[in-house]
Amino acid sequence: MDTINNKASKNIARVTAEYKEAYRIRNTNNEYLAKITGKQIFNATERQDYPAVGDWVYFTILDKERAIINGILPRKTILKKKYSNKYENQVIASNLDTAFIIESADRDYNLNRFERYLILVREGNIEPVFVLNKIDLISETERDLKITQIKNRFRDICIIITSTIIDNGLKELEGQIMADKTYCFLGSSGVGKSSLINGLLGKEALKTNVISWSTGKGKHTTTNRQMYFLKNGGIVVDNPGMREIGMTDSNIGILNVYDDISILSQMCKFRRCTHIHEPGCAVLSAIKSGDLDKDKYANFIKLKKEVDYYAMTKSERKSKDKKFGKFIKKTLKQLEKAKYK
Repeated sequence: MDTINNKASKNIARVTAEYKEAYRIRNTNNEYLAKITGKQIFNATERQDYPAVGDWVYFTILDKERAIINGILPRKTILKKKYSNKYENQVIASNLDTAFIIESADRDYNLNRFERYLILVREGNIEPVFVLNKIDLISETERDLKITQIKNRFRDICIIITSTIIDNGLKELEGQIMADKTYCFLGSSGVGKSSLINGLLGKEALKTNVISWSTGKGKHTTTNRQMYFLKNGGIVVDNPGMREIGMTDSNIGILNVYDDISILSQMCKFRRCTHIHEPGCAVLSAIKSGDLDKDKYANFIKLKKEVDYYAMTKSERKSKDKKFGKFIKKTLKQLEKAKYK
């Protein structure tokens, strides 16, 4: 990050929306459409070096409506996932206090998906809250069964049951949101994130995507990350629905979510036990005795393989980049020698 100079440090703002080639930033006095400097683009080595919704940035004012972002202030927390089909992290949002992980009670309901989101949230050191939405689509018996399943699989996580159709749970959800705190809504497309935010706002929230640098105007769409400010002073971030929830180097998140498996692994016969086939594996013994849920174990193995594969490919990429850098230096030296022969 750039060093904050005296002029830029007077202008601190927060990124409230992210577009294709621009950002919306806001301070106590004004809101600006902003771009980053060419130097930032040149120095960026990965996607998370760019600003994200929730970032605090320092900037230079161009006119009443436009500004240039000069740098990003250190992030308190960061929520990220792996880009689909890429070995690179995508920043979802930063400086979050709580993440509402939302699933629809009908077609979207899946305990393993809850677990995936939970790992990313724990990795980012963010407080999780589960929201089971659209409960008007299922019976009370189905609802109670799902709540029991969630509580049995996940300990000590707050669960809120909601429906915007029958106006259920919105007051409880609003009660979780405190003034000057930032909250993120996570979930697949169609789970009702935007409807819940509209319910909290008391109006239909409009989102913009295709933005003109000259006019600052654009088309209404639902594909942006955008920040909204509630009447009680709380701040919520809406996110596009995620088709895939790719694991990053989330070992801390996995150890946190699967703490029971982590404790069991300390009693395994072999130090580097994979918990798949080794004799004397305490994890496999717990499954046989029924002390460990089979589905939870299966998801743990799958997610651990994803994280290990990501870490391996990341290490390989670094190694290749280093070798390529040495090759370039060697070639330049050879060209320099040939020049003076």
